[in-house]
Amino acid sequence: MSVRWYSIVIDTPDPLGLATWWSKTLGWPVIYEGDGEAVVSESETHEPGLCFVKVDDPKTVKNRLHIDLASWPDDDQEAEVQRLLDRGATRVDVGQGDVSWVVLADPEGNEFCVLTPRDV
Repeated sequence: MSVRWYSIVIDTPDPLGLATWWSKTLGWPVIYEGDGEAVVSESETHEPGLCFVKVDDPKTVKNRLHIDLASWPDDDQEAEVQRLLDRGATRVDVGQGDVSWVVLADPEGNEFCVLTPRDV
């Protein structure tokens, strides 16, 4: 018997709202919404996805897990960072110092990184 990685689950007071933000960020559709959750995935047959689950408590501490995003080799990291900032992300200092990636947070404060462009 074995297991497979199915999804990353993110707690949120607004599952559809945050799923929609991530859907536009990644260019992936919201493939499910209902029963207090919303799921974003590259397609209905592609795993892993991001599952947003309703909770009443707001986020109060730094994430113990975060998502790393990378653009394609011909893309511009700073332009992508600016696109995300224009969509409501914020810059975050988690003590990263002078590094090649940029730490941002989604509109609910969930940290993620935008890496330099890469092939894979």
